[in-house]
Amino acid sequence: MAFIKISDLPEKERVKGYFSRVIHTEHMTVAYWTVKAGSPMPQHSHPSEQVTTLIEGSFEMVVGEEKRILDPGIAATIPSGVPHSGISITDCRIIDVFSPPRDDMKS
Repeated sequence: MAFIKISDLPEKERVKGYFSRVIHTEHMTVAYWTVKAGSPMPQHSHPSEQVTTLIEGSFEMVVGEEKRILDPGIAATIPSGVPHSGISITDCRIIDVFSPPRDDMKS
């Protein structure tokens, strides 16, 4: 399918306060997140590389030992296997791109 209406995708709360709609292709996973203010994302890592782009709101992110506040238009790159975490300062909209695809996000 070449065209997908994001709002038609099923939404799932994957971590408390983190709601995603996900597209999977052969080589990547794209997650569209709506995040409630004050919601922590526990530290984790995965084999996929990740690019996180903040679309709306403010989000504090830690990648490895580096901590930054993401505002709209700021992206973070996360290499494979690097621990990362964060907390939403305000309500947020975030887009994450993962390669290779995240099999754990297919359900």
